[in-house]
Parts: sequence; structure tokens; C-alpha cells
Amino acid sequence: MLLEWLGSWGNALLHLLLRPYYYIAIVFIMLYYRRQVALERKLIHVKLHSWGQETWRTVWSGLVMGLGVSLVAVLLGISLTGTMVTCIWIVSLLLMLFRVRYLCFAYSVGVLGIIQFVMSFFPDSFGNGFVQNIAGAVRDMDIPALLVLAGLLHLAEALLARWQGPALATPLFLAGKRGKVVGGYQLQAFWPLPLFLLVPAGAGAAELPWQPLLGGGMGLVSLPVIIGFSEMTQGLLPGRKAARTSGRLLIYSIVLMGLSLLAAWWSPLTLLAALAAILLHEGLSWYSALEERSISPIFVHPQRGRKVLAVLPGSPAQELGILPGEILLKVNGVLLTEVEQLHEALRMNPAFCKLEVQNREGESKYLQRAIYDGDHHQLGIILVPEPDGTVTAEAKPSSIFSIALMKTGTRSRNHPVKRLRRIRAGSSKPDSPKVDTSKVDAPKSESAEG
Repeated sequence: MLLEWLGSWGNALLHLLLRPYYYIAIVFIMLYYRRQVALERKLIHVKLHSWGQETWRTVWSGLVMGLGVSLVAVLLGISLTGTMVTCIWIVSLLLMLFRVRYLCFAYSVGVLGIIQFVMSFFPDSFGNGFVQNIAGAVRDMDIPALLVLAGLLHLAEALLARWQGPALATPLFLAGKRGKVVGGYQLQAFWPLPLFLLVPAGAGAAELPWQPLLGGGMGLVSLPVIIGFSEMTQGLLPGRKAARTSGRLLIYSIVLMGLSLLAAWWSPLTLLAALAAILLHEGLSWYSALEERSISPIFVHPQRGRKVLAVLPGSPAQELGILPGEILLKVNGVLLTEVEQLHEALRMNPAFCKLEVQNREGESKYLQRAIYDGDHHQLGIILVPEPDGTVTAEAKPSSIFSIALMKTGTRSRNHPVKRLRRIRAGSSKPDSPKVDTSKVDAPKSESAEG
């Protein structure tokens, strides 16, 4: 029996490496992080993340989570065939064309559960050949067991969102409700998970040495999946937003697994569980968007001082313990009320830097640091954008086409100064195409990296 298990693991691993699904997942994640770096360079002119390091981190953490989920799934007896794996990936890729966040195992299995329910009314309507094989695979799917697996995957997603979510956040400049530019964060991450599941019981498969809850026979098949979450916030710090998202995903996973286990016990509940997998997930996205609209942006400048949006890794600001959301009040004794004052104040004393910073609780802390020969003159602070900034990002999730084509989705606003220059250039209308664009300065970001 031990040799049979080792042979099954080896065969499943070989299938994982020979099939393109796992490589498609890694390439997709690599392209996403490359686009993330391009977006950071476009908005703040520096990169906070390395696409190579982030890809490697998501791959190895996904591998660890995949093995853990596989172990629980094998103990429960969740099973699949190779044709079923193909069906799941076809549905996943089709859903991804509509929105990237639809690239979700719960959505794919939920759609397949609905298709299975509809097909039950037309048992002999699919002819012969490939279509019949696919239809047969969909009919044979144990949808309740796969929905239990979807719940386990969202449990893993909740843990990864809490563990890695804040570190993967990207600062953004967004158009606020009143037309002014505000700071915000996009928390979007994906992980490729290689899963190893049992083959269905019967059809030559030996019985398991234990009594599984959801069936399954001796033998393994590989199923690579992609999990991930996508959130955008203007009113919460990245860590707090990630914690809320993690908690809601945890509740969703528990509810989905409960409904799915009931459906495994009483099959008429299968359609309800499949619909719940999709609708409850959409409800989470809707509630998160509603919550964001109901709270005020926090990444805006106060009257005194300049608020910190992000801190560059390995920078002097990080060494001093400056955090996003804190307010830079004074630099070398100069009270900051404008962005340009930061650079001027830093040049006042080329050998030493004294800072007064107001933390998130409203208390002042005094920091100082020597500036050595060869040090960069900047602190490594990304300030909140000015209200009349000229470059913003789209406040919506990424699409597969924008990721593949490296489109950052940034847009230039019609700045009053730019409009005045167009009028002086001889155009009767600010947006007239007759303007001599060579006389108009290209829009620049008001990010103010300190």
C-alpha cells in the first residue's frame, strides 16, 4: 500500500509538471506583479515592490498552502478525474475574461453546479465525441465535495490575506468624491496552489484504508488552482483592511463548507450551495465597496504638516520608524504646509536631519538621524498627493487585458494651470485639438517623495 501511495504521488506530480495549467498560473501572477511595478513607477516614480521577489514569495507560499489543503482534502475524500480538471480550468479561464476577480474556484464550481442542475433536465441531448465526454464529466462531478474544497481554499486565502496582504499593498492616487485627489491603497494578490486530490471511488480504484467523509478511492490527480483577493481602500490603513478582508473570507469559508456538507448529506441542497458560493462572494465585494463609500478618506493632508502615504523599504524613513498614516509636522524646525518645503528643509542641514512626526494616535514623536557621505538626500517617504494633482489611477480592479498589455490605467486630469496654458496658446476652448501641444508641459505627479 505504501508503494501504491508513492506511485500515486509521483504520477500526480508528473501530471502537474506536464500540464500547462500550473505554468499558466505562474505566468499570470508574474505579469500582474510586473504591471504593479509599472503602476508604481507611473504614480510615485519609484518601485515599492520587486516583481521577481513577489512572484517567488507567492509561489512558495502557495506551494505550502496547497500541500496543506491537499492533505485535508485527501482525509475528507474529495475526488476528481483528469477530465473534470479540464472542465474546471475551462470555466475559470472563461470567467477570467470578464473580470480577474472571477478567477475563483468557488465561482467555477458554482457555475458547474448550476450547469449540472440544468443538464439534469436534458439527460440525452449532447450526442457523441468530445462534447459528450465533457458533459459526462460535469454530470459525474461531486459538486458538494468540490464546494467543500472551495471553502478550504478560501480558508487558505483568508490566512494568506492576513499574513501577506499588507506587504503586497500598492499606494494609489485616486479621484475623490469631490473631484480632489486623495491617497489610497490597492490590496490585490494571487497565489498558485498545486492541489493533489483522490480519484473517484470505483472504476478500478482501490478502497482507502480509512472511511472518508466524501468518498474517494486510492490514487491521486493534480489540480493547480489560483486563489486571491482584490480590495481597494481610501479610508483604512492596509493592515486593517487586510484584517477585515481576512475575517470576512474566514466567515465565508465556514458558511460555504457548512452548506456544502449539508448538500453532501441531502443532494437537493446542491443547487442552493452552488448559488451561495457565487452570491455570498459577490455580497462580500458589494459590502466592501459600500463600506468604502460610507467612510471618509484618511490619506489627505491636514492643515499643519504633510501626511505619509507610504515608506520605501530600506530607506532612512523606515529606519526611523515612520509609518504610513503618520503626519510629518516639522523638518529641521520648518513647519510643513506645502510639498516643496520638505526638500528645502532637508537641504538646510546637509549633515543632520531632525523630524517632528505625529503618530496615528495624535501624539508627537521626535526623530533624528545623521546623514553620512554617500547617503541619498531623500528620506524615502511618499506623501499623500496634493488635492489638485494631475495623475490618478482607476478605482477599479485590474482586467486580464490590462495585465497582459501592461496598461497601468492611470489618467491625466485637466489641471487649471495646464488649461490656462492652452488658452494662452491661442485656443478658444480648453479642450480644442488645435492647441500646439509642444507648448504644453506634460502632466506631472504631485506625489512629493521626500
